[in-house]
Amino acid sequence: MSIRSFIPFVIAATASFAGLSGAQAQPCATNFTSSGVPMVSQITYRTWDLSKKAPAAVLPAILRAIEADRDFGDIRTDKANGTITAMQEVTGSGRPQILKVTTRKQPTGTRIDIAFTVQPGQVAPEEAVKKGLCDFLKGAR
Repeated sequence: MSIRSFIPFVIAATASFAGLSGAQAQPCATNFTSSGVPMVSQITYRTWDLSKKAPAAVLPAILRAIEADRDFGDIRTDKANGTITAMQEVTGSGRPQILKVTTRKQPTGTRIDIAFTVQPGQVAPEEAVKKGLCDFLKGAR
């Protein structure tokens, strides 16, 4: 066989590996869940991801992403416990929405859990929350 006959196989293999790595880069979106009853109880949106980085490198990267978003205030970092908490008050009601990030050391890196909670009577578009939470986690990869 000549090299030219291998080109379609190389292209197909490259495309399948590109698709595989793209699928592996999407765990945040596939891990996304929400719980609660809209307008009746608080709603908590959650997702998680894994990073090969150590917790000490992950936390500052996520903190920078949250600060760059500029929608959250009262941002607090607890390096000893590997957590970030932040508040968002956009309704004028004085009832803030809470963002909580938790990092935990794993054998191969760090597990990052992130949750965004809105108060009873408040709602947030699920797809927008999913995108926002996953954007925060991108810096940790």
